[in-house]
Amino acid sequence: MKEKLSAVAETFSPSPIQQLSHLAQRCNAINLAEGFPDFPAPPLLKSAAVSAINSDFNQYRHVQGICDRLARIVKDTHGLEVDPLTDIAICCGQTEAFAAAFFSVIDPGDEVILFDPSYETNDARISMAGGVPVFLALDPPHWTLDNEKFLRSFTSRTKAVVLNSPHNPTGKVFSKDELEVIATACCTNDCLVVTDEVYEHITYDKTKHISLASLQGMQERTIITSSLSKTFSVTSWRIGWGIAFPAIASAIKNIHIRITDSAPAPFQEAALTALESQPQYFESLRQDYELRRDFLARILAEVGLHIRFKAQGSLCIFAS
Repeated sequence: MKEKLSAVAETFSPSPIQQLSHLAQRCNAINLAEGFPDFPAPPLLKSAAVSAINSDFNQYRHVQGICDRLARIVKDTHGLEVDPLTDIAICCGQTEAFAAAFFSVIDPGDEVILFDPSYETNDARISMAGGVPVFLALDPPHWTLDNEKFLRSFTSRTKAVVLNSPHNPTGKVFSKDELEVIATACCTNDCLVVTDEVYEHITYDKTKHISLASLQGMQERTIITSSLSKTFSVTSWRIGWGIAFPAIASAIKNIHIRITDSAPAPFQEAALTALESQPQYFESLRQDYELRRDFLARILAEVGLHIRFKAQGSLCIFAS
């Protein structure tokens, strides 16, 4: 029946990350392939989910309180004015929000610039929307953005740029100067940016995450996607969101409804607890991951792997 597959489906093969994770499970091996923690989710968050289930929040549900709290958070953190009623779409994880963003804005043949190396499924989501991924290599060992190469990558067909910072898989956090270059190029070329900011609270050595949407002229051009998964160690709960101007946010909501209908109701309720977390929670998380980064980098170096770049954020170490 292979001849019945679509042209896009025929290009896909099993995920190497998933294959390695399944192999690690079967062999009871340490899994270095997938981005999730080796410690439990916060007890208060788990209790909130259990309470929601026992309170029968088990049907289709939209929890508007998530949008209300996200609007307050992006205002306090990035200075962005966001209407919680029109500018935020709750999705089944950042993965769905990211895909729905491209289904919302990409027409067949539109080009989308991705910084290479990139997360393994980003280009697939663009292809599924009919877009054409255009890879732009970051320069090792510090994974810097070559401004001239970046500007030359724009064509009359360029519709959007993907920005994942803190970056998977290199651990890079894009600098303010690099973000300014990206912002200027997108304004000049009238392009959108879809960001993946799931590691926004996991940065090291006093490095700070800056949301591209906070730069002048960029809020109206930026679709922010993020989730609970990494910050609160609940990667299977699938609570994510997209933040954009109303027309795009509405399109993301409409696509979400037609694909998955509703994010898991008990975990939406628990998200209300997560989004009230105090600054000390995020600092403790950052410190714990920084210790793990340093420990694992030392172990990998001792067994002969070469690590030329000290990760500035995310859960990734890029070793050769």
